[in-house]
Amino acid sequence: MRHALFLRSVVALLAFSAPAFAGVELPTPVATAVALPSTVAPTAHPRTCPLTLDRERLLAPLARTAQRIADRLPVKIVALGSSSTYGVGASTTAASYPSRPAEQLALGLPDQQITVLNRGINGEEATQTLSRLDADVIAERPDLVLWQIGTNALLRKIPLEPNSLLEGMTRMKKIGADVVLIDPQYAPRFFATRDAERIVSIISAASSAAHVAMFHRFALMRRWHEIDRLPLKTFLSWDGLHLNDWGYACFAKSLGTAILETVMGSKTVASGLPTARR
Repeated sequence: MRHALFLRSVVALLAFSAPAFAGVELPTPVATAVALPSTVAPTAHPRTCPLTLDRERLLAPLARTAQRIADRLPVKIVALGSSSTYGVGASTTAASYPSRPAEQLALGLPDQQITVLNRGINGEEATQTLSRLDADVIAERPDLVLWQIGTNALLRKIPLEPNSLLEGMTRMKKIGADVVLIDPQYAPRFFATRDAERIVSIISAASSAAHVAMFHRFALMRRWHEIDRLPLKTFLSWDGLHLNDWGYACFAKSLGTAILETVMGSKTVASGLPTARR
């Protein structure tokens, strides 16, 4: 089944190098494929990933993506962000989050060609992302951009400028791309709740101002821990910051389901979700 999904949904993962930054998301060595710490091991758990469809929905349309699907045309997605987009914490490149939404989309769209490009760079902030936006995103003419943002602003304890977010979203929308903002991961060891919620509120306000969708990753992961009572080690890697294989899989499949719900409505069927142990 897994091989069949990949035959139907083309996933292109391109790894990038980035300078090491002190006190930010842990960088990985320069490589042509994602280089991950040797201590990372695949996670295999028997409990189903918690998924609540009414909470996973995106609150803004993905008009271009929906139209491409309706016309049976290929869909190109760019995953933009820092190290949790790049894949730190995952055991393999295929286990990083950008490879996973395509699998979930293929479940609901088995004949749809979907390409996902990984444009994550370790330690990057919004202002740095803007400097490479033309080359790494605009030039690809994507139909959908998934922009993960805010984690390094929290780690460095620096302001996240709404104007940077608005500029980036405006430039993406000018080429007709749909945009989904993704807020920081829930990692209590590193983030004071008040600081994290402040960053989340800034991202949420920016998405509303630009009329683009937002996926609430922080709330999703917090719910895993506080409501579903999953230990942090179930979804966080050895460093206590980045997600592990199960965490990336559950997050990405929740995101993929949210995208399907937005472009197809009630036709979405949630299945194939990962499992976890309490």
